[in-house]
Amino acid sequence: MARALKIVVYSGNDSSIWLRALRSALPEAEVEIWSAAAAAEADYGVVWKPASEVVPSFRRAKAIFNLGAGVDAIPGIGQVLPGAPVIRLHDAGMAEQMIEYVAHAALRCYREVDAYAAQQREALWRARPRKSKREFVIGVLGAGVLDTAVAVGLAALKFPVRVWSRSRKDIAGVASFAGDSELPPFLAETRFLVCLLPLTRDTANLLDRARLTLLPQGAYVVNVARGALIVDADLLALLDEGHLAGAILDVFRDEPLPAGHPFWHHPRITLTPHISAATLVQESVDQIAGKIRRLDAGFPVTGIVDRDRGY
Repeated sequence: MARALKIVVYSGNDSSIWLRALRSALPEAEVEIWSAAAAAEADYGVVWKPASEVVPSFRRAKAIFNLGAGVDAIPGIGQVLPGAPVIRLHDAGMAEQMIEYVAHAALRCYREVDAYAAQQREALWRARPRKSKREFVIGVLGAGVLDTAVAVGLAALKFPVRVWSRSRKDIAGVASFAGDSELPPFLAETRFLVCLLPLTRDTANLLDRARLTLLPQGAYVVNVARGALIVDADLLALLDEGHLAGAILDVFRDEPLPAGHPFWHHPRITLTPHISAATLVQESVDQIAGKIRRLDAGFPVTGIVDRDRGY
């Protein structure tokens, strides 16, 4: 009798939730919560924000699944287990949520909802001149699965949309900019910047004062990717100086955001606690189960992380 597949899960306090869902989706497999001994015998690992000892403990694993689109929380992603691919989630219900979040932010800024809220507090009845939608150019940093979904969703609202990425993309209705040389012109005409890049050694601190200053006067910045993509002090300075009109931030260098951080009470910052696109358990488990069955049958799967690039 063939040995049952063994899957080991590490997800902090949420491990039991994933354990139950994976057992239901893969009844033919043995599914356990992580221990070093269990991981040493595992065929597949399923992890989220693993401690440094977790991933190396999967010594015979055929693949390790990351419970999210970003893999920057896996320690030593470029060095550990060179023989076992790390596989990230491909959408799993996150794209729809991200489109909702970013579209809400864009419409709020474009339709000047905050300005009308301030007028309401003063009992002031005054229509403001409508902004030109043609001039409200939206730029999306990144062109992966989630990034492309957001760009297409915003284009459907008739906003002019462009994306910037390492290589040029062909996305219907969306202009594509690529490479270091095209980042300055991309930023120079972007009035609503959406950051969806993965966090890598090349993208850390990408949005510093020099690059943020390239944005037009009165531009907005939205970060729904990783906090370390933006230099906090530089963002705050440009908001205080009035070069930037506002920032909508869902991700931060330190999470939870420390109580004393100036982001909390800045009048031009709106923040949310990393909720723009939650990992949905059933959608994620269905995807992981399908990929495990494909891998075990010898078929290729999508979502394999390039460890040198970090995504």
